[in-house]
Amino acid sequence: MIIINKVSELETYVARERNNGRSIGLVPTMGALHAGHLSLVERAVKENDDVIVSVFVNPTQFNNPDDLATYPRTEEEDCRLLAKGGVSVAFVPDVNEMYPKGAVHEKDFELGTAAEVMEGKFRPGHFQGVAQIVSRLFELCRPNRAYFGEKDFQQIAVIKNMVESEGIDVDIIPCPIKRADDGLALSSRNALLTPEQRAVAPAIYKALKEGVEYSKSHTVKETHDMIVNAVNANAGLETEYLEIVDARTLLPVENWEESPEIQGCITVYCGKVRLIDNIKFR
Repeated sequence: MIIINKVSELETYVARERNNGRSIGLVPTMGALHAGHLSLVERAVKENDDVIVSVFVNPTQFNNPDDLATYPRTEEEDCRLLAKGGVSVAFVPDVNEMYPKGAVHEKDFELGTAAEVMEGKFRPGHFQGVAQIVSRLFELCRPNRAYFGEKDFQQIAVIKNMVESEGIDVDIIPCPIKRADDGLALSSRNALLTPEQRAVAPAIYKALKEGVEYSKSHTVKETHDMIVNAVNANAGLETEYLEIVDARTLLPVENWEESPEIQGCITVYCGKVRLIDNIKFR
């Protein structure tokens, strides 16, 4: 594996590999890698000739400066894991390299209604920042395929909209959520949890699973309230939102017959750490 810090070096590498007819898989990350990231890497390595993994904490998708400041950074360990995983290139740029004109939004992307609900509502500007960095990585890496974890269910929908609106030729590959043995969805933010918070956090997924079973004999609203109450009953957990939505449009549903694909998406504060998860209802 080679480590590249400069955009110009990455472009040279990509041009050579593309000219040689080699396929490229991209795994965009913000580092602090865990088994969830590595499952994306493993799949990308199987399906492509070359795999590029970006390790870059993107400032434009943080609407909370404290969240940006505390986001875990473990670049040295990340690169060790990526080398062990068979990655071709770890792309580890700094902010000035990625945004030579400053970390500003140079354009507004057409992201559809999927970007306006849930995370889009509670984190203004977040998805424009995501689209900015992902489109930049697509431009530099020219991947055939890009891999994203389904823990960020809404993000995948937004990126698909961005790819369509921008006419980018890349296949978006969603990959299943990886969980700890106790059910907690793996996330870089889990490293910020205290031992006490880590012990209570699995209650989020437990409530979601119970909600799926409960939904078989109860309405959408009853199921929503049951899950929120179950989460909030745990000291240290507070639900920011739970939305039960059409999995394609991400718009809320009022009854189970509205859509053949229904997803429950939740965000919970565990102390000051913001955790997200989701589960399929239908």
